[in-house]
Amino acid sequence: MENTNTVKNKGWQVTFAGTGALLALGVLYAWSIFKANIPIEWGWTETQQSLPYAVACVVFSVMTFVGARLLVRFGPRAIVSAGGVMAGLGVIISSFSSSPWIFTLAFGVLLGSGIGFVYGSAGPAALKWFPTSKTGLISGIVVAGFGMGSAWVAPLARALMESLGLQTTMLYLGIGMLIVVVGFAQFIKFPPKDFVLEEEDTVETSAKNSLIDFTVRETTRTWQFYVIWVAFAFGSGAGLMVIGNLASIVKDQIGLPTLTAIAVSALAIGNGGGRVLYGMLSDKIGRTNVLIIAFLVQALLISGLFFMGANSILANPPILLIFVALIGANYGANLAVFPALMKVFYGPKNLATNYGIAYTAWGLGGFMVSQLASTIKGATGSFDNAYILAAVMLILAAAMTLSLKSPQAKKAAADKLSMEAVAAD
Repeated sequence: MENTNTVKNKGWQVTFAGTGALLALGVLYAWSIFKANIPIEWGWTETQQSLPYAVACVVFSVMTFVGARLLVRFGPRAIVSAGGVMAGLGVIISSFSSSPWIFTLAFGVLLGSGIGFVYGSAGPAALKWFPTSKTGLISGIVVAGFGMGSAWVAPLARALMESLGLQTTMLYLGIGMLIVVVGFAQFIKFPPKDFVLEEEDTVETSAKNSLIDFTVRETTRTWQFYVIWVAFAFGSGAGLMVIGNLASIVKDQIGLPTLTAIAVSALAIGNGGGRVLYGMLSDKIGRTNVLIIAFLVQALLISGLFFMGANSILANPPILLIFVALIGANYGANLAVFPALMKVFYGPKNLATNYGIAYTAWGLGGFMVSQLASTIKGATGSFDNAYILAAVMLILAAAMTLSLKSPQAKKAAADKLSMEAVAAD
């Protein structure tokens, strides 16, 4: 039997291995850099240029749930390894084509599937090693890897494309991703069955009142789940709209083309940092309070893009980089706090599958808003109306989150009545 103290130490090993695996997958958030370097002679329309990214978001979210279901049977090491192979092959296959449809299948479907497998496994595996009081912190650290991935991909890809071109750059990145993710996967595992986790006090629960576990069916029968789903879709969709089009915004709207890669990196750093900081804050003041703050601040920031142009004071490079970093930070709050919220609302046992279903909101929200933004840009020549739409969505998300109440008490009462009925029989 393994010593409990030794087992506890592996929680941080799993956390940082998961962070490293997701850090290697930053190519998705750097899509705006690849999009800006698609050769004109390929003849892609504005909508086609956004399609691989949008499809990847949808497939990513769906396969997060699929990976979570497989996680129970095969374990995180196997699922993360499979995800690394799929993600790497998706980018490698894209490097051999100039067709938007091949890119959509390879980058969108295959890469998206691989990221979903890794994302749906790394976080839940790490969270099983820690008490509820550290849920926000651990969740934030793991997903920060994915958020910050484009911080290294964007400048590297830009430098490689200048000398090697788009396709060779994607080939090298795909090979590197495959090797690195599969390597980190070997250190990701669940705690053994004899591992005992001692709960600690948090804002939402206490050691005296441990969390009650909901099955997937029970989770989807609560009204809170659908409020969470819509708020997640609105909050993440607004951020993904900016992420997917940031290079175009900086180049075409603001008139600073030389800052595109730096802006993507600044947003990525903010994205990763926001996941950790907002995750930690949610452990202190509650998950819903943090989400409301992030939604409202993000609405103000994205509204600010409406007024940002080449002659705006925000066109000053340092101010611009701070601005986009803050957008990244508030977007990152979604990815750190929603899994923590699902854990304290629905329990830790089925977190991977329960959050996997909720995570489809991220993909569908990203797909709808990014495609709508591209359509608006193609029809009007600017993203102005898309900014207004995103700000309204964020305000609605904050209002919906304000209405949320944990289903734990109602579930406890229902279970008690059920047990009393059985005892009476």
